Amino acid sequence: MKRIFVTGTDTEVGKTWVASALARHLVSCGLQVAVMKPVASGCVTTEQGLRNEDALSLIRAANVIMPYEQVNPYAYEPAIAPHIAATEAGRYPDSAHIVDIADDVEADVLIVEGAGGWCVPLHDEIWIPDLVRALGAEVILVAGIKLGCINHAVLTARQIQADGLRLLGWVANQLDANMKHYRENRETIEKKLNVPMLCEVKWKSEKAEIRPETILG
Repeated sequence: MKRIFVTGTDTEVGKTWVASALARHLVSCGLQVAVMKPVASGCVTTEQGLRNEDALSLIRAANVIMPYEQVNPYAYEPAIAPHIAATEAGRYPDSAHIVDIADDVEADVLIVEGAGGWCVPLHDEIWIPDLVRALGAEVILVAGIKLGCINHAVLTARQIQADGLRLLGWVANQLDANMKHYRENRETIEKKLNVPMLCEVKWKSEKAEIRPETILG
């Protein structure tokens, strides 16, 4: 099973939207696609328990049915950094438990969405790169194209690779429709990252297409 971890240059750069679009596209190509959002803060209380809209979006895009608690095993109500939310709740993410869930999944592809950016702690002993390494996943980087994006994208890509993980490619997500010199910024990132640009989209556009052959090989 191919495992793909979707991370971003920051929070609110379109990770969920891109991960969901990727899942829908792979489903349309006839693949069995499962999803996970292992750690999520900013959840709401429902009759079924805490629920996170990002996790629900991923579930709607997938075609492998999993209980919510397996898609999002660590759900926290406050919309704050996950390690702080976990400390307040007294319930910390366990990477071994997350890996056990992933190992039980039967699918062609498992898409896992991160929390925030790349250098994010889940608690004192586990950071996002540790979880990705434990999962044996490859990484897609969603870069929010706005002022400062070159620095954010290049530093994040370098750190992913310095952490010994494979960066499959990146997605350019134009957050500011009126950004001056958008193309020049995007092209600079593209040249510097030296990995494929898998998709170029405008924020929440319905015209994105991420080619599965680029990702799956």
